[in-house]
Amino acid sequence: MPTEHLTKEAAYEWPEQSISDEEYELIRMQQNLKEIAKDHKVLGIEQTKEEKWVIVSQIDDGHTCQIMINTCTTSYPGHWEFAIQAEYYNSFYLHIDDIKGEENRGFGSICMNYLKEHASRQNVQKITGDLVKRDWGHRDRLIHFYEKHNFEVEIDEEKLNGSIVTNL
Repeated sequence: MPTEHLTKEAAYEWPEQSISDEEYELIRMQQNLKEIAKDHKVLGIEQTKEEKWVIVSQIDDGHTCQIMINTCTTSYPGHWEFAIQAEYYNSFYLHIDDIKGEENRGFGSICMNYLKEHASRQNVQKITGDLVKRDWGHRDRLIHFYEKHNFEVEIDEEKLNGSIVTNL
């Protein structure tokens, strides 16, 4: 699949005059949108805190929900660059299983806002999650992130775990 994207990129006729980074990003966004929309529901286009454009998409099969981000600075590699993965535990709450991708770029906040918006449309009343031992090295950053998004955070320092919850 990645070679298909390279072939399409090679076939694209780039303008002869030099283009700005913003124009390049816009052209890349158009190309990536077409590719992402083939497999995912495109939710929106957002600008990060670094003023880079990203495409936000989603997969939801009724059991799991994944909100994903792809940047517009390179061609779409056939997979997401950042994602929040969550699971429906019943029709009333959604449990965040994992957040994957590069940190401190604003992707988590964008995905969380879309996840909360989606959950609200699905009549989900609460979003929960866990902090586990593998998170302990960056728990302060996670606590800040979740509190910024109106989650209550409980930490058990002895057991090296915790939980998060927010009502919608």
